[in-house]
Amino acid sequence: MTTGAASWLPLSAGERSVAIEVLVNGPLSRTELARRLALSAGSLTRLTKPLIESGLLREVAEPGTPAEVRQGRPSQPLDVVAESWSFVGFKVTDDTVYGVVTTLRSDVVARHDRPLTNHDPAEVADLLAEMTAELSRTHPHLAGIGIGVGGLVEDRAVVGESPFLHWRDVPLAELVEERTGLPVVVENDVAALVEAETWFGAGRGLDRFIVLTIGAGIGYGLVLGGKRVPCAEEDRGFGRHWIIDPNGPLTPDGQRGSAVSLLTISSIRYQVRAATGHDRTYEEILALAAAGEPMPARVVDEAARALGTLVAQIANFAMPQKILLAGEGVGLMDVAGDTVRETIAAHRHPMTAPVPLETKVSDFHDWARGAAVLAIQVLVLGAAEA
Repeated sequence: MTTGAASWLPLSAGERSVAIEVLVNGPLSRTELARRLALSAGSLTRLTKPLIESGLLREVAEPGTPAEVRQGRPSQPLDVVAESWSFVGFKVTDDTVYGVVTTLRSDVVARHDRPLTNHDPAEVADLLAEMTAELSRTHPHLAGIGIGVGGLVEDRAVVGESPFLHWRDVPLAELVEERTGLPVVVENDVAALVEAETWFGAGRGLDRFIVLTIGAGIGYGLVLGGKRVPCAEEDRGFGRHWIIDPNGPLTPDGQRGSAVSLLTISSIRYQVRAATGHDRTYEEILALAAAGEPMPARVVDEAARALGTLVAQIANFAMPQKILLAGEGVGLMDVAGDTVRETIAAHRHPMTAPVPLETKVSDFHDWARGAAVLAIQVLVLGAAEA
């Protein structure tokens, strides 16, 4: 397989700024690009020429523009060559590794999953290398690998702590690099998802943006000034200690009345099982609640009110332009969305504008795509601070 950094690396700081702007917001005319970056026409020409010659950028015609008027640089916008290189993204859970291949613009072009039967770090690295080799057979121009894990990640390389994998201080990036020959970046899975949505999704072009995930856990990511705010305490389990209802349920995963005890899939299943003696899947509980079954309906109603309270509290303090609700647990909105919205309104000043809440039904391939975006940012554009 073709591996290693792309032939157009490294980029100068100026070239990188141009490449990022076109990647995230393109296609862009030269006039608009110069305005956004506060560059003169001559400076922009100097910076874009090597990017075009190396195959990273290309001139494209405006849709519908007749061929006879496609003359002159001002009329030809610039765009990235999205298919020039491919990126692998992995989301590692306790029992499965979900893999994707994306283009330079994070479009998923292939998926490949494998069961994870052993949490030994070396064997996990072996599995990731095997999956990379399999994906490279149909996508040979791989530029890098991004890996998302649930847990605390240090320096985008070492898994400091992962409760799902029972890891501490695992140099995962180094282990996978040794086996693949590709540059590797590792990050907390929620952080990776936030980066993907900021660059290519719901948060694109926004100054203040929040991602809130519900599913196996509660995840939170804050974007200010168009950039994710990193935190050394990421994935220290803030949801276990964010008390929404001091008199709420106590579950094995969170403190009494915490966001985790009220909202995570395992906690919702635990509450229904403890009350009824029946072990139900999350989807079954939502269906029973929608049908009016008393106990599932009560648990789901409490979860909806908890979610509405949490969203309102976040909105009151962070004042975001948009909140994206994502994760495996967002099916709650289909059953109890009205309760969520009513609770948000009840916890906000009556004269405030409605919270711009967007819901995204996410599967683990979305998380893997987020990891691939890390590879695009860090390994290709050198945007370690992006």
